[in-house]
Order: sequence, then structure tokens, then C-alpha cells
Amino acid sequence: MTNLTKLPSWADEDNIFAVVETPRGSSCKLDFDPKLGVFALAKPLMAGLTYPYDWGFVPSTKADDGDPLDVLILHDAQTYPGVVLRCRPVGILEVEQKKKGKKERNDRIFAVPDRSPLETNLKDIRDLPSHARDDLEQFFQATNALENKELKFLGWHGPSRTTKAIKRLAR
Repeated sequence: MTNLTKLPSWADEDNIFAVVETPRGSSCKLDFDPKLGVFALAKPLMAGLTYPYDWGFVPSTKADDGDPLDVLILHDAQTYPGVVLRCRPVGILEVEQKKKGKKERNDRIFAVPDRSPLETNLKDIRDLPSHARDDLEQFFQATNALENKELKFLGWHGPSRTTKAIKRLAR
């Protein structure tokens, strides 16, 4: 299998590539293992918790936690691990994570596939209703609860700051 972490970050000047690791509706988190070239079980979620959207990474990036930059892909299509989507970045949730006394940034990028008819009007993540952003924050808190990670949400920002973050973290 192709090492999906080595694909280009940018499809063109406006769109990134996003690799799906965990499809929407999944009750367990999958991670791509580049050494094995497979998707492996990272962790089960708490009972009743499922991914609200596709979860994955932006290839050829390295975030402060050492992993590729996380991305939540907002769309209604059914996909599977390994699908590569061309997406427009619409926002970032800046997050500080604390585990075993060590603090690090672990931001989440939000993107919309370029061929998604339902979400084409979403240009800025801050345009989502506040309750939808609150639900996403609660989801991130719940998925980290079993790992004893403390999350501190530093703020929601739009596409301009998102693009700068991706470019800064691209390898």
C-alpha cells in the first residue's frame, strides 16, 4: 500500500488532501500505520459514542504532537479508511492537550470536500451554530477521556488561519 502520509498536503492553491482514517459512524478510532501500510485499531470509543464525521489527517504535515495534522471532514457521504478527499479548509479549533503533566498543541482542522453538494455553502467553521461547535468540543473531550488527556480549547478560527497553520506544518 502507498504510504498515505507522504502524499502532498495541497491539491491546488485552495484545496488540501485529507486521508480518511476513521469513517463517520465508527465506534472505534483507526490510525494509519505507515510502517505496516495498514489501518490499525487505535482505541475503542466509550459505549454509544461514534464519530460524527470522517476523521483523518492532512498528509505531509507534522503537528506539534509529532503526528500528521488532524482533520475532521464535514460531509454526509459514506466513505472508508484510505479514501483520499480533496477538501477546502474551513476552520481550525486550536487545542492544548495535557497528558502526564506534559502540554502540547493538538489542533483540529475542519474541511469540506470539494464535491460535497450539501456543505458547499460552509465557508467558515465559525458560521456553524454555536451548539454545533459545542457538540464537537464535547465529542473531542469524550474521545480523550479514556486516555486521561485534559483538553483546553483555545479558540475557533476561520479558513485564513487554517491555511497558515497547514502551510506552517507542511513538510
